[in-house]
Amino acid sequence: VQLQACGGGLVQAGGSLRLSCASSGLTLSSRSMGWFRQAPGKERDFVAAISWTDGTTEYADSVKGRFTISRDNAMNTVSLQMSSLKPEDTAVYYCAARFGVVVRQAQRYSSWGQGTLVTVSS
Repeated sequence: VQLQACGGGLVQAGGSLRLSCASSGLTLSSRSMGWFRQAPGKERDFVAAISWTDGTTEYADSVKGRFTISRDNAMNTVSLQMSSLKPEDTAVYYCAARFGVVVRQAQRYSSWGQGTLVTVSS
């Protein structure tokens, strides 16, 4: 099982980035995919998640209205469209997968990608 995240980079505050996470060796039906982020010296925080089964989504309050998570069934990828980025969004972003419904707790996700760095300058 492999999750490969990409799309990170340096962007100015107010800008946009799109992260993608491709999966291989993993059947995504009956699973949920999530995005988490970890800033230096901080814990890994929930960002957004989507159910592969019915498209149910959840967002952290800090990103609601600015970030959109989506899935591409044919390509087995999940994306995170990030807009109106703020310096406090700076972090390493990880995608993760779990069997079952959308949850916010990182420890309940069993498969993780390697992370992609997002830096938002002020």
